[in-house]
Amino acid sequence: MRLSWTLSIYLGRQFLTSAGIALVGLGTLVFLFDVIELLRRASGEDVGFGVIVGMSLLQMPTLLQQVLPFAVLFGGMFAFARLTRTHELVVARAAGVSVWQFMMPAFLITLFFGTFVVAVFNPLAALMADRHELLDARYFQGRPTLLSVTRTGLWFRHATDEGHAVLHARAVSQQGVELQDVIIIDQIGPNDTYAGRIDAEAAVLRDGYWDLTNATISPADGQPERHETYQLPTTLTLGQMQDSFASPETISFWSLPRFITLLTDSGFAAVKHRLHWHSILSIPLLLLAMVLIAATFSLRLTRRGGTGLLITGGILAGFLFFVLSDVVQAFGLSGKIPPVLAAWTPAGVSTLIGLSLMFHLEDG
Repeated sequence: MRLSWTLSIYLGRQFLTSAGIALVGLGTLVFLFDVIELLRRASGEDVGFGVIVGMSLLQMPTLLQQVLPFAVLFGGMFAFARLTRTHELVVARAAGVSVWQFMMPAFLITLFFGTFVVAVFNPLAALMADRHELLDARYFQGRPTLLSVTRTGLWFRHATDEGHAVLHARAVSQQGVELQDVIIIDQIGPNDTYAGRIDAEAAVLRDGYWDLTNATISPADGQPERHETYQLPTTLTLGQMQDSFASPETISFWSLPRFITLLTDSGFAAVKHRLHWHSILSIPLLLLAMVLIAATFSLRLTRRGGTGLLITGGILAGFLFFVLSDVVQAFGLSGKIPPVLAAWTPAGVSTLIGLSLMFHLEDG
C-alpha cells in the first residue's frame, strides 16, 4: 500500500513535536548546567550575572548541536510509543503500510534538519562560539596567547614576564617546535612600549627558552648585534602554542576546509579540526540512525513491555552512543585511527545497529 500524504503529514507532525519537546527540555538542562559552571568559575572574578547569562546564550547553539542526536532519539521513542499505544500504527500496519513506510516521514524530517544544521545552523553557532571565547578570554583569562595562521606565515602573540611579544615565522616544521625566518618584536607594558626586535634564520622551542640561530638583536635604544646562537627566555610551551589555534567550534563548516589547508601548509597537524569537520558532515546520517534505534525500542512496546523498558532502553542507548563517540574521538585525536574514521564511526555503527535490529524485529 502507498502511504497517503495525509497520514505522512500526521506521522511527521507527531515525530517533529516530540523531538522538539525533547530538544527544548535537553537544551534547558544544558543551559542551566552551563550557567552553574560559569557561576562557579566567576566566584573569584568581577563578572556580573548578566555577562554569565549572555555567555551561556552564546554557547547554546553549540550545545544544541551536541544534544540534537539525543533529542531525536528520545523524541522518536516517545512519538512511536504513543502511536503504538493508541493503536494508530497497528491500524496502519493492518491496512498494509510497512514499518519502513510510516517511518519515512521521520527519515525525511531528520534528513532535512540534519542538512539544515550542517549548512545553516553551524555557521551561526560558530559565530556565536567565537564571541563566547572572546568573552571567556576577557573575563576568565582562558586564553593567555593568541595565534593566527595566514598565507604569509605564522603570527603569534604571547605573554612575557614584562608584558607581551609578537612573533612571526614564514615556515614551521616539527608541529611548531622549529620556526624559520623568525621576527620577534618585544612590547612591554599596557601601552605596548616598543622594546626591540630580533631577526633570526631559525628558532627552536626548548624547555624555557627559544634557541635562535643567526640572530640579529636590535634594541630600541642601541645598535644591532649579531649572534650565531642566542637563547631567548620564554615561558611559552608547545602545548600553549597549539592550544592557541582557533578552536574548531568557532569556525564555520564552510570555512573549515580552508583553515585546515592553511594549518597543514604551515606545518601544523589539523587532526582536531579535520575530525570536527567530518563530525559535522556526519550529522544527517547520525540523526537517521537515532530514528532507527528509537523505533526498535518503541514499535513493539505493547508486546514486550511498558514504559520502564522504553526509558531503560533509551537511557542505555544514549549512554552507549556517548561512550562510543567519546572513545572513538579520543583515538582520532591521538592519531591512533584516521580522523575520517573516528568522525564517521559513531554514525555508521549506530546506523548498522539500527538497521540490524529493525530487520530482526520485522523480518526475523
